[in-house]
Amino acid sequence: MRRRRVDGGVVTGPRLPQPDRADRHFTRRAVPGPGDGTLVSVGAMHPTARRMFELVEPIGVIPYSADAANGPMFALGFTDYWDTYFAGRAAPLGLVPAAVVDALFYNFAPGEVARHIPRVWSTTTPEAALAARWEGCTDALRGILGDRVGSPEFARAAELLTKAATGTPVAGRPMYAALRTLPVPDDVVTRMFHAASLLREHRGDGHIAALMVEGVGGLESHALYALGMDQPAEQFGRIHHLPAAQLRTVLDALRDRGLIGADGWLTGEGRAVRERVESLTDDLAAAPYACLASDELDELATALEPLAAILVAAQDWG
Repeated sequence: MRRRRVDGGVVTGPRLPQPDRADRHFTRRAVPGPGDGTLVSVGAMHPTARRMFELVEPIGVIPYSADAANGPMFALGFTDYWDTYFAGRAAPLGLVPAAVVDALFYNFAPGEVARHIPRVWSTTTPEAALAARWEGCTDALRGILGDRVGSPEFARAAELLTKAATGTPVAGRPMYAALRTLPVPDDVVTRMFHAASLLREHRGDGHIAALMVEGVGGLESHALYALGMDQPAEQFGRIHHLPAAQLRTVLDALRDRGLIGADGWLTGEGRAVRERVESLTDDLAAAPYACLASDELDELATALEPLAAILVAAQDWG
């Protein structure tokens, strides 16, 4: 099955676009989605939050980077990949209107969420979607990581990651709060995935707040991301499919604010905005890791490093 990079993706047509190759490499700090999407100076960022993001994100993104992760979702009766995405990620919210999901996901194109929510709930229930998501992601992680998931180091990493993921306040974090209402899974691999998902949504809630502080809209964030990677916004996989008039409106708004120059590239202020967004995102993502003692944090990072390397090497966005 051909997958598409999804979190924070934008669409207006019947299908969402395949992301560009530059959008697929976590090790380059180029992962738009909950809580990230820019390449900035490491010195501008919270070092702990950034380090842990790079180690945890390959686990949290497994629903979108491994075929096995979505098998149980399709077994529920879905035939469209994006139905599995919206059902899987929105399941902890329950039966809420599309407008609520659209607000929380933030950077999908107008009308896209409503093409899937609430229609997906005529195929399955949030409870069944969540169970299928956990089953598929657990299977995918077991398949990629092999015997490592049975090691004491893996169990300890799952314990510490869960401690971090469940030890910080939920105030102002709606997606994180929704996931926190779920029981912590008993299975160690499912627990690892759940903890990574919690941290991913926690970071994503903060990222949206950072974008809003800077007055950057959802579609605008994709344009800033692309231009920051020296890629024309019109060619970027998240927005190249937009109707020309709509894309012009997005870019004109950024140009009117002085974030894009007459040449179509980021101005100094545009790059500064991106840096401020990413820096604030990292600052807001640091709280869970303050739940760990310094030796626990080092132990967790040491355990996650080989796992993240294996998962990144196994990613296939093609």
